[in-house]
Amino acid sequence: MAAIAVLGYGTVGSGVVEVIGENSELIAGRGCSLEVKYILDLRDFPGDKYESLVTHDAEVIFADPEIKVICETMGGTGAAYAFTKRALEAGISVCTSNKELVEKHGAELSAIAAGHSCSYLFEASVGGGIPLIRTIRTGLVAENIKSIYGILNGTTNYILYRMEEQGLDFAAALKEAQEMGYAEKDPTADIEGHDPCRKIAILASLVCGKKVDYSDIPMEGLSDVSLMDLAYARSLGGTIKLIAMCDFEGGKPRAIVSPRVILADNPLKSVNDVFNAALIDSDMLGLSMYYGKGAGKLATASAVVADAVECASTIGKTVKCGWTEEKAEPGDPGELKGQFLVRIKRSALKEAESRFGAAGKICFEKGEAFEKYPVLKGVLAEDAFDDEMALVTPEMSGNEFTDKAAGLEGIIKSIRL
Repeated sequence: MAAIAVLGYGTVGSGVVEVIGENSELIAGRGCSLEVKYILDLRDFPGDKYESLVTHDAEVIFADPEIKVICETMGGTGAAYAFTKRALEAGISVCTSNKELVEKHGAELSAIAAGHSCSYLFEASVGGGIPLIRTIRTGLVAENIKSIYGILNGTTNYILYRMEEQGLDFAAALKEAQEMGYAEKDPTADIEGHDPCRKIAILASLVCGKKVDYSDIPMEGLSDVSLMDLAYARSLGGTIKLIAMCDFEGGKPRAIVSPRVILADNPLKSVNDVFNAALIDSDMLGLSMYYGKGAGKLATASAVVADAVECASTIGKTVKCGWTEEKAEPGDPGELKGQFLVRIKRSALKEAESRFGAAGKICFEKGEAFEKYPVLKGVLAEDAFDDEMALVTPEMSGNEFTDKAAGLEGIIKSIRL
């Protein structure tokens, strides 16, 4: 029986305690028995099933020699960082769901763990309950990973799904997501792309073994995606998703986060609601896909508990993740190639075609868009498409597209395919 402490009794922390309580026999049979001995939180929880385990004093936890594993579910990089570092320096393994802390200090904390014969594990920091990090760390250990491409944020995926299915505009879909508890009161980290950017930075760091700084990754958020964009995407048989991706051409990570038109032949097109999914391309296995709940109390807690079991089963040893503090030399994401959907004023079409070429055109005649996409009726004006159309460019790099688009009047918006 391994005694553990849970730091933070919010959504994920309470989920960790619940998962251990509900599945204790199953966990013991598959790995190592866990017992929650302490729950650290500033609040009291009168009437809670685990009220007697709550302490307000971290010193009680650090003074107890029985505690060999801590689950950090506090969030942030203040107290969470201080407690994590202190625990690792004392030889206590830590597992966490804190993506902000992992992205910023993961390499440092992993090094501290290695120096004190304990482990720092963070499966739940990316993809909620989907075992993405463990897959990279163990399942694909013999693989040269060439790229990772996925939907890594459930909030934005839900918003886009509701816009697509119900014809809600962005503001209405965001409000609904907040009412459902899928979006924070301040949703900036999600809708502006910071959350998936941190997650792809963590995955990229694990793949290349060096620190990929999320501040070096260009990102575009979701707040500018409109129903008209979705109408054009649907006319191509596709939809729009917020995609985080990174490839490792020449050993240099090239990462970017942006909305993309996802066509029908891409399995990510069917990933809806709050679900996440990632496609990993590697040299021996080829393309593999990982799908599941990317957030939520029990899904995320399940991943934390899986890490706790691994830590408890390897006390006195370090579970290696191969992530060093050396900073990775980033490649130029502008060199990534693809096609672009360009919404443009009809008067500028000729000039646009001469600059970009055109692999395809989308021109809605009167009322046609509303027939193909009924949810637009009553949302957009009947003449919404009268003065614009769209073209799909041939494949080109982002840098090439930027150069060709420079100074071209009439471009309304461009979205990557």
